[in-house]
Amino acid sequence: MNLYIQKRRWKWFLFVSGILIVALSLWYTNMLVKKIAKDERRKITTWAETIHRKASLVNYTNDFFAKIQQEERHRVEMLAEATKKLINASSTEDITFYSEIIADNTSIPVVLTDEKGKILSTKNVDFNESKIRVMTDSLKKEFTIYKPIKFTYFGGNKNYFYYKDSRMFADLRKYLDDLVKSFFSDVALNSASVPVIITDSSMHNVLESGNLDVKKMRDSMYVQQTLTEMASQNDPIRIVLKDVGVRYIFYKDSFLLTQLRYYPIIQFFIIGLFLMIAYLLFSWSRRSEQNQVWAGLAKETAHQLGTPLSSIMAWVELLKLKNVDAETITELEKDVNRLRIITERFSKIGSATILKPENIVSVIYESVEYLKLRTSKKVKYDISPSPGEFILVPINLHLFEWVIENLCKNAVDAMGGNGLIAIEITEQNKTVVIDIYDTGKGIPKSKFKSVFQPGFTSKQRGWGLGLSLSQRIIKEYHHGKIFVQSSTLEQGTTFRIILRKKMPKKMIPR
Repeated sequence: MNLYIQKRRWKWFLFVSGILIVALSLWYTNMLVKKIAKDERRKITTWAETIHRKASLVNYTNDFFAKIQQEERHRVEMLAEATKKLINASSTEDITFYSEIIADNTSIPVVLTDEKGKILSTKNVDFNESKIRVMTDSLKKEFTIYKPIKFTYFGGNKNYFYYKDSRMFADLRKYLDDLVKSFFSDVALNSASVPVIITDSSMHNVLESGNLDVKKMRDSMYVQQTLTEMASQNDPIRIVLKDVGVRYIFYKDSFLLTQLRYYPIIQFFIIGLFLMIAYLLFSWSRRSEQNQVWAGLAKETAHQLGTPLSSIMAWVELLKLKNVDAETITELEKDVNRLRIITERFSKIGSATILKPENIVSVIYESVEYLKLRTSKKVKYDISPSPGEFILVPINLHLFEWVIENLCKNAVDAMGGNGLIAIEITEQNKTVVIDIYDTGKGIPKSKFKSVFQPGFTSKQRGWGLGLSLSQRIIKEYHHGKIFVQSSTLEQGTTFRIILRKKMPKKMIPR
């Protein structure tokens, strides 16, 4: 019992130590992951704030551009008015002011035509006015972005004042368009590696995306699922840009942050898998070593018993010659035969076992009959069915008898040599069930499996090998099952053996 308790304590100590090591490792890793995740989250927050600041800058630039456009429009109107005044001026009127306004225009392209489209004058244009004297369709398209200014001079004749954005203003507009375009491109391809989807005001139509699988983005179902996932993680950023309208920026945690979030779980799984594989390998190695020890010990025991057994058999023959009492000789021969069977049992451990169909009912009756003569008279045996029943089961006779003897002897010890041992044999479709019940002190439910471990015993001088050997014989040599079916403290225990009725194709011990 001490060996078993000590082994169990060491198991618990190693198990708790392993759990503590794994827990500390996971705690430290989780702490590092949280720090990295916090930094990553800070990057994402900074990125979102940067979007708002950049959007404000774009809107500010747009407002500034609108003011410039307004000023440009005002200059054009002043220019058109000055031209009108200059054309309608009388000979006595001072036109210096108007002339200076027209002369100061060095950037706005203007074209003055009559009502038939004939070009009267030009300034700051990029075409050769000496070759082109009328407003062609292409020129009209170029100069009618803004509605031409119409005015009438002497005689009711009409002139048209065409104009377009100055080169500086056109460059500013191009810059603003590039700024808006680059704004969304920079958002989609961000340095924080955040998966992004930019939609229009409907929040469904995708305009741009970044850090997402391009092929998957062609699947509308995937897009909607991703948008839903992003919206559940972070509220979409609403951006309003003039001349563009409302845009929504959906985003979610970066792939790195997602990996960091699940890393401790994956690590725990990998460590658990490693420990499980290591445990299985060590268990397999330990069982193999135990098997070798069992086989070596059993064969050595059989070898050691062989020599004195031969001598005893010779002494029995000598006693016969000396006319010793026949009853004494008979009992001696029974014990010698028993020793021979035990020696044969030990010799079979670790060797290929041959199973033969045997009448399991008669085998159990014979085993019990032998035990009756060697146990207390206060122990009663009850076997069912009757001896006349015939149930064939493939077994190794000597090894199976050993199991029945071990179980019955343990039952006798548990009852203190006084009680009932009941054996019930039940034939089923493919199996035979053998229940061995005793009225002993019982086994706690927590030890139903422990009783089959080597070294487990409730006796002060016991080795704790009987049940372990019985389990090995039933499971490994007969491919059956043996377990504690039920037990009640101070009332009794039932062990159950289940054997196959069909002969296995190959029975080789592990």
